[in-house]
Amino acid sequence: MITKDQVILSLKDMPDQFSIDELMDKLILLQKIEAGLAQSKKGEVHSSKEAKEMLKQWSK
Repeated sequence: MITKDQVILSLKDMPDQFSIDELMDKLILLQKIEAGLAQSKKGEVHSSKEAKEMLKQWSK
């Protein structure tokens, strides 16, 4: 979950004029990064070898 402070910092990094789509893209990216970091902390990760095997299976 992202915090209000993270959203405020993201807004400060934006140019003076931007579209709502640009803001949403930035917030979605921020949320996905936070989710990935949380998964990593929980040990919900895969090795490079495991990832390559999963890609092979998905490519079939």
